[in-house]
Amino acid sequence: MFHRAFAAAFAVSLASPGVAQTADDLLDALKIEETVAVMQAEGRDYGRDLADNMLGGTSESWEASVARVYDVEAMEEAVRTAFREALPEDMAAPLLDFFTSDLGREVVTLEIEAREAMVDEDVEDAARERYRDLEGGDDVRLGLVEDFVEANDLVEQNVSGALNASFAFYNGLADGGALEMSESEMLSEIWSQEEDTRNDTTEWVHAYLLMAYGPLSEDELTRYVELSESEAGRALNRALFAGFNAMYNDISYAMGLAAASEMAATDL
Repeated sequence: MFHRAFAAAFAVSLASPGVAQTADDLLDALKIEETVAVMQAEGRDYGRDLADNMLGGTSESWEASVARVYDVEAMEEAVRTAFREALPEDMAAPLLDFFTSDLGREVVTLEIEAREAMVDEDVEDAARERYRDLEGGDDVRLGLVEDFVEANDLVEQNVSGALNASFAFYNGLADGGALEMSESEMLSEIWSQEEDTRNDTTEWVHAYLLMAYGPLSEDELTRYVELSESEAGRALNRALFAGFNAMYNDISYAMGLAAASEMAATDL
């Protein structure tokens, strides 16, 4: 399971209620509620970093703004809405079969546990170090992880998502009156960050997946890679990226507006 991209084929919103329910059942099997809760924790850490870098430190009003933006229920609903629209109606049932199997449930649990663990900077640093130690070698498990990354286009999709989220944040700052830049100037600034974003994303994705899938046998990981390479697996990946991109774009714009409001209040 991973996130970000644009979608495909028959929109679930145009399908029968039963098909839409199957898409929601699939998200339940993927433990979307727990995944979003981890992203909320990541967001609060990001909010503190943003305050230190842009606002001279955090404040009670800023903490309240971040909590309002990173609302779990709103985040989950944004993902569900876009996911339903993006997933082809004939793909939900076979994917649900996999993710309710023993292997599917284990994969989802491991992914969430690893993401929770990497909220801790020390854990993230150790995971990145392990990847750097293996990078360029012939480790079999790293090879399977690289196959998984390629099958799901994880680096490109995450880089694209991050740049789009940055653009949304800049627009929020501008609409809030804290930034005077044209759209072309914003895009130029964002694209200047593309190489660093790509390098960081590449390392984080591989570090995270190596940690997450460590308990799986090579046969189990191979089976999961094969699912990702299938038509159903690719459809799932597109739908997940559609869902999480929609969520992050909304959040990033709202964070830009909130930061602009905080800056204006500080200047008074």
